[in-house]
Amino acid sequence: MSPAASPASGYQPRAVRRRALLGATLALPASAALAACGDSDTSDRYQGDAGYVSGDGVTTEIPPADRGEPIEFSGTTFDGEEFSTADVRGNVLVINVWYASCPPCRKEAPDLQAVHEQTEPDGVQFVGVNVRDAAGPAQAFEKTYSITYPSLPDADAQIMYALRGQVAPNAVPSTLVLDHEGRVAARISGAIDPSVLRTMVDSVLAEQR
Repeated sequence: MSPAASPASGYQPRAVRRRALLGATLALPASAALAACGDSDTSDRYQGDAGYVSGDGVTTEIPPADRGEPIEFSGTTFDGEEFSTADVRGNVLVINVWYASCPPCRKEAPDLQAVHEQTEPDGVQFVGVNVRDAAGPAQAFEKTYSITYPSLPDADAQIMYALRGQVAPNAVPSTLVLDHEGRVAARISGAIDPSVLRTMVDSVLAEQR
């Protein structure tokens, strides 16, 4: 009997090996298959052990001539105040997408508050968009990190829908800088570097000086 057909030889014909490999591939867990199905337009990565999707820190600045339509959304903050992007039009607006149990959100919170305090005298507005929490956890987070700017709950993803094309659906945290016309002028995917965010804000502020 030839080696190719001998069971004792341990050799498997190529067709058998090919079928075995195909079977193993089809048997991969769904989570592994999904991990390979990322959005080709983003560099976000799934952090399975932490239960969130984190941006990779990529920053983008958009020249005025290339900016899209103004961002429009409104809602009631966790403090019960009404907020609308239309009401702050004419000012630079920084939008931060977050939720309380997201590790990089906790890491960047003091830096966001610091940049808010530094730029508030220039009329820069900050607003958070919380994609997961009820009022209790969100306000506890704000108290822990001494956050003084408002945040809007967005458990139903209505605001995230308004931000489609600007923020990946589950990329948290993400930060946008809107110009005086309400258009996205800069974005950060992932936790901010405060010096980078401050530079972005200053650049947009300078456009009307």
